[in-house]
Amino acid sequence: MTDPLIHRHDQDGIATLTLAQPQTLNALSTQMLMALDEALASLAQDESVRVVILGAEGKAFSAGHDLKEMQGYRVDADDGRSAFQTLFNRCSRVMQHVAALPQPVIAQVQGVATAAGCQLACSCDLIVASETARFGVNGINLGLFCSTPAVALTRRLAPGAAFELLTTGDFLSATRAHALGVVNRLAAPDQLEAETLALARQIAAKDPAAIRLGKRAFQAQLGLPVDQAYAVAGAIMVENVLLPDTNAGIQAFVDRRPKS
Repeated sequence: MTDPLIHRHDQDGIATLTLAQPQTLNALSTQMLMALDEALASLAQDESVRVVILGAEGKAFSAGHDLKEMQGYRVDADDGRSAFQTLFNRCSRVMQHVAALPQPVIAQVQGVATAAGCQLACSCDLIVASETARFGVNGINLGLFCSTPAVALTRRLAPGAAFELLTTGDFLSATRAHALGVVNRLAAPDQLEAETLALARQIAAKDPAAIRLGKRAFQAQLGLPVDQAYAVAGAIMVENVLLPDTNAGIQAFVDRRPKS
């Protein structure tokens, strides 16, 4: 039997998915993408899970697409066009699946996250990074502009800064990524897991229905014109305020007593 590509560990409402192919730098091969999509589909249906942590084994979070696999497509009659399109479509679906997951997803980045690996980290709702982590969209160094990773990156980073990375192939240090708002929290390498878990526990302690509705509202309003964004957010906020637990929480605050 082959070892699983992804490990899952659940504890106290927090599910940790760990990319477990350090020998390939956790490359996002077709098999890895399929395994990740399957794991996300399972989590989406699991109401016991309040927060998801996405981490990785080894020195790299993910080096992006499996370039050896990609080169193998070139022997096809169409020079690999169909296979490349299928791969990028599959990858895009996985990234959107992360964003659409009901639970908040925290990327725990211990090392390099480059190209589609950077895309995966940036597709998560939050990033906690080791001080030694690095982020890059370095395909241009091989003659391949990271167009699909740019979609996720430009939703976390100012367009000008993102375009500089995309066109130079330079890495963004964890410290600089934190200063620019790409990374939410920094940690010493030996404290990364503890720092990520602390954030996950803080979120998991909140009302899970409100968090799920809130994530849906946040994702839905991104990129919309202001009037449409308010319409979408307002409708979801009505759903939220009508929840029994929300009513109880507000009334307890009004009455100046602890929520029961």
